[in-house]
Amino acid sequence: MIQRGIVSFGLDYGRCPKWLFERMARLAGKITEVIVEEYGPEEFVKRISDPVWFQALSCVIGMDWNSSGTTTITTGALKKGLKGLEKDLGVFICGGKGKTSRQTPEEIENWGGVLGLPAGQVNNLIYNSKMAAKIDSCCLQDNYQIYHHSFFFSLTQKGFKKKIGSWAVIQQGMNVYNQTARRYHWYSEKITDLVCEPHSGIITQLKNPALNLVAKQSEKNREVTTELVQGNYQSLIKDIQILRRHSSQLSKMISLRFKQNKITLLRLENREFYWHPVVLENFLESRYLKKILYRVCEQKPRNYEQLLSLKGVGPKTIRALSLVSEVIYGAKPSYEDPARYSFCVGGKDGTPFFVRKDIYDNLLDIMEKGIKKSKISIREKQEAQRRLYEHF
Repeated sequence: MIQRGIVSFGLDYGRCPKWLFERMARLAGKITEVIVEEYGPEEFVKRISDPVWFQALSCVIGMDWNSSGTTTITTGALKKGLKGLEKDLGVFICGGKGKTSRQTPEEIENWGGVLGLPAGQVNNLIYNSKMAAKIDSCCLQDNYQIYHHSFFFSLTQKGFKKKIGSWAVIQQGMNVYNQTARRYHWYSEKITDLVCEPHSGIITQLKNPALNLVAKQSEKNREVTTELVQGNYQSLIKDIQILRRHSSQLSKMISLRFKQNKITLLRLENREFYWHPVVLENFLESRYLKKILYRVCEQKPRNYEQLLSLKGVGPKTIRALSLVSEVIYGAKPSYEDPARYSFCVGGKDGTPFFVRKDIYDNLLDIMEKGIKKSKISIREKQEAQRRLYEHF
């Protein structure tokens, strides 16, 4: 079962009609109630983190399969449909689109107060929410700007003891240049390291050049980056000055002095980002960047995750450190787009992969059970089933 991955959609600017959204929210809520009753809140969070299952739910409630609204409307409908039922079901949804996404930490904190959760558990949820957003905007620079962030978590209770179960993140970024949106899935139970391979799945229909610092192949780059900020600020600035002096389209091979006065030839990669070649960025023009680098060097983070979590560290800071690590110290990052998910559960010709019957049947079985047992009209059930089989 795919429980983490990335998908791409066409970017839509229209609004969902109120009458349709209300209907979607009601249907999404009723199906969720049945699934939680049958399988428990933990299973629902696990399912919602699965891009294939999420896609099926979206189609069942009436969303277009290839629209950016698949993410924003479906998560919004779920949040509205479960309003007032969260404590009974043990499922909580925070955040959303635009300004609402930035209210996620506050919403998590509010739920912590209502549920009487220990401060440590609440702070841990807030931390993971913030890190998921930061990693997908800083460590995965694929030209998609995050504008939607939804955080799901479950609560289990044994007697009088309450405990946070699992959590999931569904967030979406937009690329206004090619008019597409991309959805990112996270699932806590499958993540062993926040900064190493947090996404997995099947190849998407649309891939882009990307600076992928969460890839396993980027491990050395992450290590060197951390060593750079653990060292001396002046040495780091000198390295950036060297880059600026030697980086040009005419200089594909450059000589740089390594430790112990050794001279090594390094290939200067002219990797294209959407705006301009990254090697031609003049990082020293930014006073703010220098200020952040100075602050980071003063704090000396223990590891890459702690570096990323520091206030003020953004995409440009990470990009500058990654480039120094690559060009001067030979720690090349991955430039492979990690998107590995297609809209379907497979194809008979093996494109994008052969149909996994077990996944297919399992998906249909759970979704069908949710539809049949939900307290909606027979006509609504028939329509939901029709849409499910139309798309899957």
